[in-house]
Amino acid sequence: MEFLTHDKLVIVGAAGMIGSNMVQTALMMGLTDDICLYDVFSPEGVAEEMRQSGFGNVKITATTDAAEAYTGAKYIISSGGAPRKEGMTREDLLAGNCKIAENLGKDIQRYCPDVKHVVIIFNPADLTGLVTLLYSGLKPSQVTTLAGLDTTRLQSALAKKFGVMQDDITGCATYGGHGEQMAVFGSHVEIKGRKLTDIIGTDEFPVDEWEAMKTAVTQGGAAIIKLRGRSSFQSPAYLSVEMIRSVMGGEKFRFPVGTYVSNDKYNHIMMAMKTTLDVNGATYEVPQGTPEENAKLDASYEHLCKMRDELVTLGIVPPISEWNKINPNL
Repeated sequence: MEFLTHDKLVIVGAAGMIGSNMVQTALMMGLTDDICLYDVFSPEGVAEEMRQSGFGNVKITATTDAAEAYTGAKYIISSGGAPRKEGMTREDLLAGNCKIAENLGKDIQRYCPDVKHVVIIFNPADLTGLVTLLYSGLKPSQVTTLAGLDTTRLQSALAKKFGVMQDDITGCATYGGHGEQMAVFGSHVEIKGRKLTDIIGTDEFPVDEWEAMKTAVTQGGAAIIKLRGRSSFQSPAYLSVEMIRSVMGGEKFRFPVGTYVSNDKYNHIMMAMKTTLDVNGATYEVPQGTPEENAKLDASYEHLCKMRDELVTLGIVPPISEWNKINPNL
């Protein structure tokens, strides 16, 4: 098998369902011949399963030791936080998982400051990604968060509604926070070349049905918990590995990602924008939709700011004015 890179990839939280799926996906994609499984709970069982799957030309290591895991790492994907359970929102995980993110950022700075890219997927991902970036000392383009799952939920819902393949739904995107305050943009969507805006409000797709679909998309994670009895693991695992593949030199990532944003309108925040994720890392532009969609994005940003400010109150991050002292890139 030919690999995209020979650089070390670390999967954090590898003993869990998301992490173990990430490991298998990365191996099946042939991303690298050097994969390290790290977890506070021993990931050796996952490593053994992967070896027994016959991935014979890959170095697969497993460890519970942070120094061993991160030393020499060039790419990291972390699902290493507490999972969401039924009845919980992503925000309910704020304090505990952001403390984990702080430790992750400090471990990156300590053991692998020359890491090329880090993908954060444990919730609330916008905030855990922001905290990781702050304490890692990395550049904003080097840390991204999983946001594409919201877009694929919109895409799949529309595909089911109209009886087409998901690839027939183009222009799908959700922006802002990865949570129920996300902004669902429908104004750029086409269904086999038909503009969604021309269909909404007709007998084929009444306005109230579209509004219900948008709400269902924002609650897609909770729906999976009800359907499966546990939080999503296959879809976030696959999409996050696609993200790291893109920065390793594979094809560009197909969907928006969460990225650090600081401009005249939105600043000192991690949120989903109209992004390009490739070997150069993440670049973004602010999406433009209808006035209603733009207002929803503004509201999502305000919600994220409230959670960010709560982190200051909790003492997990200092006031924004001091961030540059911790990470000169911010």
